[in-house]
Amino acid sequence: MNLKYTEISIKDLLEFNESDRKLIVKKIEYLAENFDILKKSKKITELKGNHKGKYRFVVARKIRVIFQFRSNELLILILRVGKRKDVYK
Repeated sequence: MNLKYTEISIKDLLEFNESDRKLIVKKIEYLAENFDILKKSKKITELKGNHKGKYRFVVARKIRVIFQFRSNELLILILRVGKRKDVYK
């Protein structure tokens, strides 16, 4: 599974300290490798309302990754990375 980051998600990542960035990137790579398994767990949730068609991945207790899955391209497009209270804005 391929990963692609939006410019906004890269800016979001740069707001974290180096150790958090490494953890987040490692978890995103894990997401790409194990998408089908994680989709069955509570770690990935399809969003509703204005965010329909997007998914949430829980990286840590307060860190979320918002992404789109494009099955025809086998691509995970990372849209936002942030703390739980801010990532949905």
